[in-house]
Amino acid sequence: MTRQVKTYNPNHIFVDTNVLNGAYSGDARFQTDSDCLHYLYSIVGKRLYASTLSVAQLISVYQKKKTNDEIRSIVRELQHRFTIVNFTVKDIDEALTENDVDIEDNVQFVLARKQKCRVIITNNYKDYRLLLGAQIIKPSKVRTIAR
Repeated sequence: MTRQVKTYNPNHIFVDTNVLNGAYSGDARFQTDSDCLHYLYSIVGKRLYASTLSVAQLISVYQKKKTNDEIRSIVRELQHRFTIVNFTVKDIDEALTENDVDIEDNVQFVLARKQKCRVIITNNYKDYRLLLGAQIIKPSKVRTIAR
């Protein structure tokens, strides 16, 4: 099923969970994700969005890998740099009506659409490739977004 964003804001950028998890991992294999976030932080006039679902998943992933103080620091930085989007039961219901395989990505898509995000940054291109009207960018290609 092809999904379409009917109205969007070219200055709104949604960052998917996998990019956040990679960026804060400290693992050299995910340096591209870290570089991506640093580039996004340097762009003036763009508004960055992430979901409460992404923040919760990040906390869960790092609960056994980082100290609570490290996790608190990461979450505070996300709160400072991003508009963190809450999701509702209505958003979940809407995500469940999408016919794509990955329901979690459907939730992220619904939240990006809710914020009228023109750009979605993700390592999971295959689950977003059918999204019409939005620009899907891998972290390695983030510099295609003009400063």
